[in-house]
Amino acid sequence: MGLVDQAAMERAGSRPEWHNVVMRALSERLSEPSEFPCLFSLKSYSRKLIKFAFVEDLSEASLEALAEALREFVALSRVWDGNVSTAHPLVVAFSQKATEGCASLEAYHAFGWRLLQSLHDRDRSPWPATIPHDPHNPYWSWCFGGMQLFVNMSAPAYKRRKSRNLGPNFLFVINPRERFDVVAGNDPVGHKLRDTVRSRIDAYDDYPYSHQLGHYQAGEIEWWQYCLSDENEERHDKCPFHVKQEA
Repeated sequence: MGLVDQAAMERAGSRPEWHNVVMRALSERLSEPSEFPCLFSLKSYSRKLIKFAFVEDLSEASLEALAEALREFVALSRVWDGNVSTAHPLVVAFSQKATEGCASLEAYHAFGWRLLQSLHDRDRSPWPATIPHDPHNPYWSWCFGGMQLFVNMSAPAYKRRKSRNLGPNFLFVINPRERFDVVAGNDPVGHKLRDTVRSRIDAYDDYPYSHQLGHYQAGEIEWWQYCLSDENEERHDKCPFHVKQEA
């Protein structure tokens, strides 16, 4: 599979039509002028920095290819120079064949966690010693290749949270978690940026932003932020992810 550059996706070429559908849906949301709330996404798109991986089905070969693409992304992210203008987000797009049977938001989220578990089970690197195993603990995040990653699950079943509905396909939007400490850290500049983005979410969704959107450095729960509920409601659900036993 390998990673695909955004610029390559924007050029005419022979590819499955659903790949083009994914690109058109993103273009509709992220092309300037745009009210899309995530300023980082808008800048990454305008600078053609987004990397893509496409998952056609859930065969063993496809899942292993996805794991390899994620290894490539982690390796690329390790050499980041700290400048937001050079940071590459990763969009993992799943075909509707891969997500067949998913209709509700809960079903898409369950699918997403099964995929994250499958990727973790294929991870060749040990779970970082400093990261808790339990997703309900402060300072937990999902890890792959020894790197903390933030995984935004965007699904067509979102109704209220339009900013989490990026078209007819289920997507992972993945960034190294520590990147947010650089661009929106626990300081006045970072707090102001987060407040700006959340105000833009309110306007774009025409619905108040989820208060599950927390701050990692404050020890607030991360995994709920991967898969926001569509309503502003208190959550008590248990994360299905578990760290594998090391041999």
